[in-house]
Parts: sequence; C-alpha cells; structure tokens
Amino acid sequence: MTKSAATKTAATKTAAAGGPRQPTELRMARDALHDLRADLLTGAFAFRPLPPLPEGHLLLRGLPAALRGPARRLPHLALVGLALLLMFAEVVNSQPYDDGGFVRALFLGVPLIVLLFRPIGAFWLSLGGMLFTAVAAEGSWNAWPWTGVSFVAHLVVLLVVAARTGPRAAVHLWLLTALAGGLAAATDPYRGSAVAFAMVVVSGIVLTLLLAVRGWRDSRRQVVEQVAVVEEERSRRTLLEERTTIARELHDVVAHHMSVVAIQAEAAPYRVQDPPGELVAALATIRENAVTALTELRRVLGVVRADLPGGLDGGLDGWGPEAPQPTLADLGDLLENVRRAGLEVESVTTGRARPLPQGVELSAYRIVQEALSNALRHAPGASARVELGYVPVGLGLRIVNGPPTGPAEDRTGAGRGTGHGVLGMRERTAMLGGELTAEETGDGGFAVEAFLPVEPDAAPDAAPRKDAP
Repeated sequence: MTKSAATKTAATKTAAAGGPRQPTELRMARDALHDLRADLLTGAFAFRPLPPLPEGHLLLRGLPAALRGPARRLPHLALVGLALLLMFAEVVNSQPYDDGGFVRALFLGVPLIVLLFRPIGAFWLSLGGMLFTAVAAEGSWNAWPWTGVSFVAHLVVLLVVAARTGPRAAVHLWLLTALAGGLAAATDPYRGSAVAFAMVVVSGIVLTLLLAVRGWRDSRRQVVEQVAVVEEERSRRTLLEERTTIARELHDVVAHHMSVVAIQAEAAPYRVQDPPGELVAALATIRENAVTALTELRRVLGVVRADLPGGLDGGLDGWGPEAPQPTLADLGDLLENVRRAGLEVESVTTGRARPLPQGVELSAYRIVQEALSNALRHAPGASARVELGYVPVGLGLRIVNGPPTGPAEDRTGAGRGTGHGVLGMRERTAMLGGELTAEETGDGGFAVEAFLPVEPDAAPDAAPRKDAP
C-alpha cells in the first residue's frame, strides 16, 4: 500500500469515527458548560414552590394538633419576615445623602420573596441586583459591592437554593458568585477586593457545611431505607421458611392417610368372601387413585424436605426426617427436655382430654415448643406454665413465663423450636383458622395465647394419647 493510500484510509477511518477527537480540556469545558446550563439556565424561572415542613418534623412534635397545619408554613413565614427585616435594616443604615438605599433594599428583598416560588430565578435576581446597585450607586457606600445587609441576604439565597438543588448546582452558584464579585471588585479594588474575598470565603465555608450535613442526612436515610428493606426481606424469608416447614409436616400427615387409604383399599377384597366384581374394581380404582395422589404429593413436596436449612431436618427432639410428627401425646417428653435445659415449667390441663385431628395436635405441639424455646432464650431464670384447655369446639393454649432473672442468652437445649418465633406461631394458627396473641405481661414476662378450632364431629386421626404431666 502506497503512502497516499494509507493516508486516505486513515482519513476515512477518522471520518467514520465522527471526526478527530477533541482535546480532554475542551471536552471537560464543554461538559461543564452543559452542566451549568442544565442547572442554572434551563428553566431558571420555573415554578418550584417551597414545600411545607413534613408531618413528623421535629419542630411540629410539641405543638397542639390545631397549630401543626399552620406551623408547617414556618419556612415561608421565616423568609418573608427575613426579607422585610433586611429591607428595613438596609434603609435605616443608609446614609442621609445616599439615595440608593431604597433601591438596594428592593434588590435584596425581592430575591428572598422569589425564593418561595422560583429558587434559581431568585439567585439570578440577587446576583444581578448586586451588579446593578454596584454600578448605579457607585461610591455611595463604604462596603462594596455588597453592603453588610445585602451580604447576609445573598448568603441566605445561596443556602436555600443549594439546599433545594444539589451539590453540582451549589458549586456553580459559588463559582458564579465569586466571578460576579471579582468583576465588580475589579472596577474598584480598593473597596471591593476585601468584600468580594470575604463573600467567596464565607459562602464557600457555609456551602461546604451545608453539603456535608446534607450528605450525612442522605447517607443516614439510605441506611434506614436499606435496613427496612433488609428487615422486610428477612421477614419474608422467615415466613417462607416457616411455610416450608409447615408444608413438610402436612406432607407427612397427608402421606400417612393416603397410604392408609391405599392399603385398606387393597386389603378390603380379601376380607369379604366372593366379593362382587364391581366392588373389586371400585376398590382397585380407589387404590390406584390413592397411590397416584401419593406419588404426585411426594413429587411436589418431597423436595421441601431435602431443601430444609441445616438444623431443621433432623435432630429436633429426636424427630428425624422419617420420624412420625409429634403430637400432644409427646408433650411430656418435650417438657422434660425443657426442664433439663434449665427452665422450670408446669403443665395444667382442663376439660376432657381427647384425641384431636393430627394437624391440630401438631400445630399445638409446635406452638408450645416455640413458646418454651423463646422463654429459654429470652427469660433465663424464669419459670413457665403451659395450660391446655379442651372444649367441644377446639383447643385453647396458654404459655406464660415470668420475668427474666439473669442476662438473656442463646441456648441450644433440646427444647429449641423449629419455627421462627411469633411469626411461625401465627402462621400455624392462621392455617387452622384460629387466633393467637403474643404480648408482654404486667410483671415483665411474656404470654402466648392461642385457640385452635376443631369441628365438633371431626374424627380424630391421631394415635391414642398418653396424658401430659
């Protein structure tokens, strides 16, 4: 390839890439001007009213309810009052022969009022008012280009606008203030240099403090929001885990009954001499449907048992994955384990004890287990009482413990529950259509009360029980 051809190829590639790249300095300057236009020029006089104080603001907490509504407008009243005060001070401080006092008062008061509705426009009015009065009233006052009063007014404008925009806009406000002050001071360095320098330094310090406080508040708000999200996610995960545990237990209960149906349907024809063919076929159909339902149930819910977190699938009071689910007949063993773990507990049963549906007994056992586990962890040294009340329409539970006598600690005794505190107990109770309350007692203890409804004619499907102690 010849030299001319190579040059032509390079030129073609450059044109295809959008022309020669601009120097970094030019691109930075162009981006800065673009940001400046976006922050302070585009929609400079757009209507952006100052919002009232939020409902839970610190200044409103101690006020009566009738005054909280009007008090939310305190920032608006403060700006209007400050504008009137500064205008009055500027007029009073004007020298007798100074005819520009009213003009300066007008140009420092109007931007403060405009701040209520158009913050960026208020900054331009304040900056333009300084330049106009500096030129129109040149030589008529000692503090120049800002008087003491207009100095304060412009600082207030800077603070309010920076607070309502952002860090980048605050930097632009400060740079434009420094540039305008420098241009005005250049016309009279003897008077203007000190005031302009003071404005640059003071406004820089004040804006830096404002941005630091704002950044701290934003970081704190983000942390609070993140904590809230984490807590919500943790609660949701806990609920799902508890529902997974309940589904596993229900799977065992339903699988047991379906197995019984299949076995009885298979054995029924052999208990009758010369059974009709229709009966044999019907029983065979029942058995096939039961086996099919059992297979599908294990296929859908069997994975639940395998996916349980460590510590939830075996080793809970000796209930391994293949062990039968506990019922109220096993409550005595649970109480003995809890006593060995260090919790003094007594049990009281009222009403006529009778076998209940297995789902009810399982939920009742888990509620007692979790409540005693909480007492072990959060109320060391306290005593507990378990009350069971049998009524025709259900089972009542009350587990109450006294106040702790020592520091709470995380124990790992045999009485540890499989649920996740009150959330798990509520989920089990709601599954059965019951009610549960969990709250502190007057003496500093804790009480869990639940009622699990049972149909009066519901056939018990639990094994014969032994009386709880």
